[in-house]
Amino acid sequence: MLSVAKGLSLITGNPIAQRCLEWGVVRAQYLMGIGSGGVVANSGEKIALSLAIAGHGGGSHGDRRATSPVCIFDVGANIGQFSGVAKAVLMGHPYTIHCFEPGRHTFDRLRENIGDDNSFRLNNIALGANVGSASLFYDKAGSGLASMTKRNLEHFKIDFSQSESVSVDTVDNYCDRARIDKIDLLKMDVEGHELDVLRGAARLLEDRRIGAILFEFGGCNIDTRSFLQDYFYFFKKYSPNRMFRITPSGYLSPLDSYREIDEQFRTTNFLVRFS
Repeated sequence: MLSVAKGLSLITGNPIAQRCLEWGVVRAQYLMGIGSGGVVANSGEKIALSLAIAGHGGGSHGDRRATSPVCIFDVGANIGQFSGVAKAVLMGHPYTIHCFEPGRHTFDRLRENIGDDNSFRLNNIALGANVGSASLFYDKAGSGLASMTKRNLEHFKIDFSQSESVSVDTVDNYCDRARIDKIDLLKMDVEGHELDVLRGAARLLEDRRIGAILFEFGGCNIDTRSFLQDYFYFFKKYSPNRMFRITPSGYLSPLDSYREIDEQFRTTNFLVRFS
């Protein structure tokens, strides 16, 4: 076995072989969900919505929740890409989707795309760890890369030189005001600040009033200096049923313990189930 490994190392010790190896790794990881999370329609995220429907009606609220709408939070809604997919999957079920998009220009486009659908609650705010205000940085108005962190994207020739002040609320505070008993699915795509959103949902998590959490992890976490390890230990406090990496096929690959090999900074979606 050692001689085979040594032989392979010798024949792959050149630029062409290394490029071929990288090509194979990238494509294999894509099928594992690593780097496949950028486009909602092809990412396998629909499975999270199907599970939200299946899990709705359970818990301590009994029969009343069985007849209430499925409750989805779309945090970092952008122009409604995820909400559009959610609307199609949830067709035939009563539902309410609470959208949160802090960028003014992006929010205007979101409102145009949603129209007068009264199943949606549109909020031109960010969600975070505390109530207040913050700066939203971006390269251009309506950018899907907008973040509460001024990212360094020089390697992509992207200049994060624009910003605006936005209002910030917390999940706990919003649910108190809106009288929301339980969130069936909390989806987050907030460019590296997902942990802040989760910290602002501590009370709901402690009370097990969130059925599942869908979040994106990738290059933005380099700028915010947050790691998959941080998520593992954060969720551990709230005793989740399981954590999964979502593959493009919709298969949920279980992550039963933290491994350094899972620290892959290309757009990947993860699901955490609590019920």
